[in-house]
Amino acid sequence: MFIPTTKKELETLGWEKCDIIFVSGDAYIDTYFDGCAILGKYLIKHGFRVGIIAQPDINSAADISRLGVPELFWGVSGGAMDSMVANYTSSGLPRKEDDLTPGGINNKRPDRAVLKYVNLIQRTFTEKKPITIGGIEASLRRFAHYDSHTDKIRGSILADSKADILVFGMGERANLELADTIKNGGNIEEIRGICYMAKDAPADFVKLPDFEECAASKDKFLEMSKLFFNSCKLKKGIVQKQAGRFVVQNPPAQPLTSAELDEIHELDFERAVHPYYAAMGEVRALDTIRSSVLTHRGCFGACSFCSITAHQGADIISRSEESIIREITKMASKPGFNGIIGDLGGPTANMYGMDFVKGENAHCALRECLFPKVCDKLPVDHSRQIALLKRARKIKNIKHIFISSGIRYDLILADKVHGQEYLNEILTHHISGQMKIAPEHIIKDVTDLMNKPDGRNLKEFKELFDRTVRKLKSPLFLTYYFIAAFPGCTERHQIEAKKFISSVLKTNPKQVQIFTPTPSTEATALYWTEKNFDGKKIFVEKNFKGRKRQKEIITERKKLS
Repeated sequence: MFIPTTKKELETLGWEKCDIIFVSGDAYIDTYFDGCAILGKYLIKHGFRVGIIAQPDINSAADISRLGVPELFWGVSGGAMDSMVANYTSSGLPRKEDDLTPGGINNKRPDRAVLKYVNLIQRTFTEKKPITIGGIEASLRRFAHYDSHTDKIRGSILADSKADILVFGMGERANLELADTIKNGGNIEEIRGICYMAKDAPADFVKLPDFEECAASKDKFLEMSKLFFNSCKLKKGIVQKQAGRFVVQNPPAQPLTSAELDEIHELDFERAVHPYYAAMGEVRALDTIRSSVLTHRGCFGACSFCSITAHQGADIISRSEESIIREITKMASKPGFNGIIGDLGGPTANMYGMDFVKGENAHCALRECLFPKVCDKLPVDHSRQIALLKRARKIKNIKHIFISSGIRYDLILADKVHGQEYLNEILTHHISGQMKIAPEHIIKDVTDLMNKPDGRNLKEFKELFDRTVRKLKSPLFLTYYFIAAFPGCTERHQIEAKKFISSVLKTNPKQVQIFTPTPSTEATALYWTEKNFDGKKIFVEKNFKGRKRQKEIITERKKLS
C-alpha cells in the first residue's frame, strides 16, 4: 500500500486523521530509498497512522492542509539532498532539471526547503503540534556551519527554523521513540538521536564554541569543527550556545541490528511513485531506484568531503544474505521485470559484510579506518559479498546484476585472501565494459587533505586490474572520478596530476567535478578557514575562473610535458 497523501485515502483506510505527517522536498516514491517513505512504513508497522505531503506549494495553504493537522507531530525533510545542493550547481547556477520532481523540471523544491516548510506549517495552522525536522539538510546544519551561497557562517537550522525537534542521522529509532513519547506524555529530551533547544546545557555534554564566536572568527570555527567531528566519532552529547540558548544534541541513536535492518527493508514497498504525483509527470529517479537493492548501511571511509559519516555514521550494518535474496526474488517475479538489477550495493558497495560498530574506545573512534593506510584491526573480508553475488545470479529471471555503487579499490588491495577473487567476480559478472573508481586526486598533498590514498595506491590497483583483465581476456577498462579545486589544491598540483593520469593511467578523464562546499564536512571547514586541521595555512581556490581552470587542466586532451 501507498502511504496516504490525500483525504480520500484517509477515508478509505478509515482514518479520521494522521498521527504523523511527513513533508518532503522530493516527490513521494514508495521505496526505502525515500526517507519519508521508509520512516512512514516503519511507523505504520508499529501502529501509527502516517501521511506524506510531498513538494507542497509554499505560497498556498492548499497542499499543506490536505491531510489536516496530525495528532502527534509534523516531520519535515528537504529531501534526499540538501535543497541548496539539489537546486544549484558547484558554480552556483540554478539547476534546470531535477530527477526527483514530476516532469523533471526543477520548479517544486524551494531553496532552504526545511525553513520554508516549517514556516508554511507555522503560518497555516492555529492548532499547534510539535514540528520535527530531519533528513540530510537538517542533520548537517544542526550546529553552526558554513553556507556557500551566502559565504558566511549560519547558525543551527533548529534555532533558525523555530522547529521543536531535530532528528539527526538515520531516524527510525528516534522517530518511533518520539511518537511513543509524545503519545504517552514522556520526556522527549531523553531520546537519543535528537537535538532540542534549552536554556541550560547538560553538564556532561561536549561544549562547542558559541555560534557568535564561530561566525566572527575562522580560528574559532576551525576549533569548533575539530571538536564537533571528534565528538561525533566518540558518539558524545554536544551543545552549542546560540542567541542566549543552547542547541543540545543527545548522543546518536543506537545502530540498528542486522535483523532490524532486514525488517525495515522488507516492508511492503510499492517501488513506484504515488499515483497522485505520478499524474504530474515522470519522476526520472524511479528508473534507477526501481531496480536497485541496498545491502548495508554506513561507511567507514571518512572521506573529508563526504557527508555520509557525519549523517549515516561509520558503523557498518549489513542485511542478512537471506533478506537480500528474498527481495531480489520478489522483484524478479513481478510482471514486466526486465531481468536486470541496476545496483546491488550501498554507500560503498564492497563494505558489505565487513560489519563492526566503531567507537567502543577513543583510540578506535578517532583513528581513521582507511587512512593513511587500511587499519590492521579492520575486518577486511570480501567473502560474504562474493557468496551473496553468486547466490543472487542464480535467482530465476535474473539476467544481470550490476554494481553501480562506489567500490573502494584500497579495500580490494588490502584483502589478501579474497581481494583477487572479488575483483574476478565483479569484472566477470557485475560491470558492463568499465569499472568506475573514485581516486578523487593523485597528489599526496591533496589526497592527505581528502583522507584518501595517493597515486601510489592507485598505480598498484591499476596494475592488478590490468593483470586480471589480461587473464580474463575481457575488453574491460577503468574510468576515474576526480575532484578539482579541492581545498589545498593548486594549479601545480593539477598539472602534476595530469602528468600522472596521462603517463600512468593512460587516459583522459571526463568525470571531473569542481569541489562544492557542503555543510558540516571536514573539507568545507578547510575551504572556509583556508587552514588544515593542524592550523597550517593552505591555498584554497575560490575564484570562479581559477576553479574552472583546475578542472580544464585534467580534462583537456593535450599531454603536459
